[in-house]
Amino acid sequence: MTPTSETLTAAWNAGPDAYIHALTDAYLDRIGGELTSDTIGLLSTDQLTLLAYRHLLDEVMEGGFIQLIQNGYGPFVLDGPFAMMMKKHWGLKDFGNFIYDVHHEYNRHRDELEADLDEEQFMALYEQQDTMNEMGDTFLDDYQESVTPAIASYVREREASFTLS
Repeated sequence: MTPTSETLTAAWNAGPDAYIHALTDAYLDRIGGELTSDTIGLLSTDQLTLLAYRHLLDEVMEGGFIQLIQNGYGPFVLDGPFAMMMKKHWGLKDFGNFIYDVHHEYNRHRDELEADLDEEQFMALYEQQDTMNEMGDTFLDDYQESVTPAIASYVREREASFTLS
């Protein structure tokens, strides 16, 4: 269900995370909770980019890039056009470059990071993949507090491009 303008205003007033979630909750509802080859066409490029940030934000806040990858979002967020959109279209050059760096590290260790692991093996990844683990910390320490409000503001200024019709 598309959020009403009142819902979006309330979410905006609640903060950038709430605003991003209000919009992307509608996207997830539209695609049945899962982005597939059948549902990707239901969202625009801008909407897909915002959904990628939502997945990045939720997963990295919880368990870093290792969790994002283990939960299956690596290809969507790190292989897709997300970094290029951040850098060239949304005006977040440093953040886009950072995501490119994460992408390169992801590709270097893709097999280990995407392996089907039990809980113990998953937890061991945090010690085995120091650089990827540190990149999660870098997002939290250096980017999250500035990028999330910047993305929310970018979206708010172009809200018609981000709401579902």
